[in-house]
Amino acid sequence: MSFSLLTEKSLSLFAAMGGWRTVAEGVASRVLFLITYLATGQVSTSALVAVGGVVVFAAIRVFTDRKYWQPAIGLAIVGVSALLAGSTGNAVDFYLPAVLTQAVGGAVFLLSILVRLPVLGLVLGAARGERFSWRRDPAQRRRYQLCTAIFLAKYVLATAALLPLYLTAQVTPLGIAATLLGGAPAMGVCGYLCWRVLRTQGAPVRRIA
Repeated sequence: MSFSLLTEKSLSLFAAMGGWRTVAEGVASRVLFLITYLATGQVSTSALVAVGGVVVFAAIRVFTDRKYWQPAIGLAIVGVSALLAGSTGNAVDFYLPAVLTQAVGGAVFLLSILVRLPVLGLVLGAARGERFSWRRDPAQRRRYQLCTAIFLAKYVLATAALLPLYLTAQVTPLGIAATLLGGAPAMGVCGYLCWRVLRTQGAPVRRIA
């Protein structure tokens, strides 16, 4: 199977999960909350503005693309963040789901590497329709291990940055870090690095596991 077909199927899977619109909604909600909080100092108001922004995004997607469950995912995620912040009155709690997501994601990716079932192998193997056949190809298995390790590094760095900021209630640095390390910028870098690894398919790859 050609790399172009791999890329096409991987992007189709990404699109099925909501694509860049879902990513953008997550980034927008964090930015809207932080800006509103810095301007008003009101946690509840900031949470409502963040939810309202995502509602607008969701409505546009429903009316233009007739897609429902992808916008619902974005709304659910932002809704949980807003409820946490609104119920506790602490602005940092809006970013608690982002902190937990990075920590849990890191644990899952690390475990998958240790048991030699890398997450990227499972996801891209499903996208390619090859199921577990890639495990019989040592070179391909190492590539998937490397790609999973790239995302693992992102999760570890994000957790190391976000958790202390959350525990010390530093809202502004936490909001910025959550947007950059837990959102589209860091995911984009990881995606690009994995693309570079996988486009060398067929070339020797240094053993990493």
